[in-house]
Amino acid sequence: MSEPQGRPNPEPDATAAALIARVKRLMIVTMATTFTVLAIVLIVIGYRVSRSGESAPAATEDALPLPAGAKVLSAAINDGRITVAIETPGGAEILNFDQKTLKPIGRIRLVPSQ
Repeated sequence: MSEPQGRPNPEPDATAAALIARVKRLMIVTMATTFTVLAIVLIVIGYRVSRSGESAPAATEDALPLPAGAKVLSAAINDGRITVAIETPGGAEILNFDQKTLKPIGRIRLVPSQ
């Protein structure tokens, strides 16, 4: 190809050459730092993903003991407890169970005031 017409590119003087060299070094250091940090982040993500499969608890299947004829209105899990609101023929109740053992730890009967 032919050279474009116009001003020829003059060689930079010593000051400009030193400045260009300094900018190139800064760019190289910045790129190396960026790639190093990116590699570290990807390694940490990969490590956590590979370790996440080992910490999953085994699924269990159990049944909560409810009174006969009870209808579950709501259920919630919080602070290691399972809270179940039920409606029985005798009125509404709130039952609390231990989340790990499923043993009853509390019962509140809701009765209308007289």
